[in-house]
Amino acid sequence: MKKTLNIIKNIFVWIVMLVAIFMMVFTIISVNTFNRDDRNLFGLRVYIVLSDSMSATDFAAGDLVFVHETDPEDLKAGDIIAFTSQNDENYGETVTHKIRSLTVTENGEPGFVTYGTTTDTDDEAIVTYPYILGKYSFSIPKLGSFFQFLKTTPGYIMCILVPFMILIIFQGINCVKIFKVYKAEQMSEIKAEREKLEAERLESQKMMAELLELKKQLAGNAPPTAEAPSEGPAQAPEADESADQEQ
Repeated sequence: MKKTLNIIKNIFVWIVMLVAIFMMVFTIISVNTFNRDDRNLFGLRVYIVLSDSMSATDFAAGDLVFVHETDPEDLKAGDIIAFTSQNDENYGETVTHKIRSLTVTENGEPGFVTYGTTTDTDDEAIVTYPYILGKYSFSIPKLGSFFQFLKTTPGYIMCILVPFMILIIFQGINCVKIFKVYKAEQMSEIKAEREKLEAERLESQKMMAELLELKKQLAGNAPPTAEAPSEGPAQAPEADESADQEQ
């Protein structure tokens, strides 16, 4: 069970880490490429759809559309193009609409009549070649909305800060566990060293006691010391005196 829980925990940590990395990379790429006419991603320009003018047929607000550069002369009716709007209501904004027909301006410039499929109403201004950004390739639903949410404070906290905080917490827990294991091993080594020193001290005491005992045994088995000579011969002159007196 413990092994299974560890596997689940590791899988969860890896998922959180991958999500955090993805969010970080996605944020960097999106900030530098989305809605930028001068930037592209693998040859594609990326725009976030801001209205539902094409929701009836192709894409809706919040979708992410990808546009590739094309020669305006190759465009035809029915193609969807991204262009810089010259209409009074949204002048300068990027619009992605469908071509209804080819036409020319009052000055004789070639261009296109465009419209949104939801309202089926033609755009006010004719889209001439210099304002065309590219031809629509494909879209990813709601990814633009996710990016917009990611740029908000709650989105940043939820999608970037929280995953990284989870990783930091898990790594902190792992560091504490590793430190505890290290301290336990260190204390075990210290204990083993103390036990070794104590065993050596007891062995030294035992050897010392054996040496003292051996010394006592050797002292008990030593030969007796020789006695001093008796004073008997020194009395001989007295015997001689007694003999002289009797005579």
